[in-house]
Amino acid sequence: MHGFAATNLTPRFAPPADLTPLTPQYDPWDPIRSLQRYGRHTLTSVEFTVTHLCNMRCEHCAVGDSLTMTEAPHLPMDLILRRLDEVENLETISLTGGEPTFREETVREILLPLLKYARSRGIRSQLNSNVTLDYSRYEIIAPYLDVMHISINYTEASDFHEVGFARTGRSVSPAATSKLYERMMENARKLSQDGVFVSAESMINYRTYNKMDKIHKLIVEMGCKRHEVHPMYPSSFASNLPVITRDQMLDTINGLLDIRDPDVWMLFGTLPFFACGSDKKELALVRRLASEPNVTVRNDPDGRNRVNVNLFSGDVYVTDFASIPPFGNVQSEKLDDVFAKWQDHSLQKKVNCHCPSAGCCGPNLLVSDMYFKEVDFTRRQSLI
Repeated sequence: MHGFAATNLTPRFAPPADLTPLTPQYDPWDPIRSLQRYGRHTLTSVEFTVTHLCNMRCEHCAVGDSLTMTEAPHLPMDLILRRLDEVENLETISLTGGEPTFREETVREILLPLLKYARSRGIRSQLNSNVTLDYSRYEIIAPYLDVMHISINYTEASDFHEVGFARTGRSVSPAATSKLYERMMENARKLSQDGVFVSAESMINYRTYNKMDKIHKLIVEMGCKRHEVHPMYPSSFASNLPVITRDQMLDTINGLLDIRDPDVWMLFGTLPFFACGSDKKELALVRRLASEPNVTVRNDPDGRNRVNVNLFSGDVYVTDFASIPPFGNVQSEKLDDVFAKWQDHSLQKKVNCHCPSAGCCGPNLLVSDMYFKEVDFTRRQSLI
């Protein structure tokens, strides 16, 4: 031993050893798992909108129209935890905003109790954050957090300034945003080094489609365990942004698969390409995605195994950006009951299809409305 003490190499925020590691084989947010287990879509995931405050105004933000300058009072935490207790098959929670860590009061009084509850019940958790604030904010919650979900749609500070502060309504200096950019990069690296599962999401849009290789390289350098990739669709706050073609999306995804780091889990979501399609190039991409190691295509959770709860009003939505009116309210209803109402809705039935051979639960409602208005997915089947 030569008089030296053994070094503890376990990262300070490593998850408990008894938790199943999150891997391409185990993604509890994917509704295909509950569909296979229960034979029907079942509520296993609850997302909470915990704030309407944010220090950024990204041009592609799905909830940008709901962001405010002041915060209303939250609903009592005992009510929220009681509603979670009532969800029979709960497996995951997600915390989103706004920027959930914007106020330290929210971190301590809302995020921490929810994450501790989840950890005590064996429920997996995710926080959606821009990680641009002081690292101490994240240290408070990191011991109880499973996934730190961040957005990376930039390759340098000037990109960050242009994209992340496009809709502030006031002048923000490049020098100020450059400091935030550097802090974001450093925080993401430090969280990864400290054992937090950092998942970086990138949007395929008019700004990023031709530089996703550089974005992926940056994400790998930050130590992220997963790179999530989603096409951007022009809805809500982002409705006026230019739209790229499906061919450009397809070429971007193929290009990413060509250059990706094979050791980093790559997760694709809300793609407009399906195993029941007729386009040969799109079917070839679907086959490639299914055969590539360490690559998954996550089925859309919204309305299939997940609802979103607004922690201020109590309203329950089937999407976090509320393009469909609320289906109930936690102040008077159980979440399983609200979810059951949505399962009987005509919009849900329109895309409620399942091809076991393709592991597909059908299209996202936004994708269906944009590209497949005349298509009845319940009458199609996988060609793979």
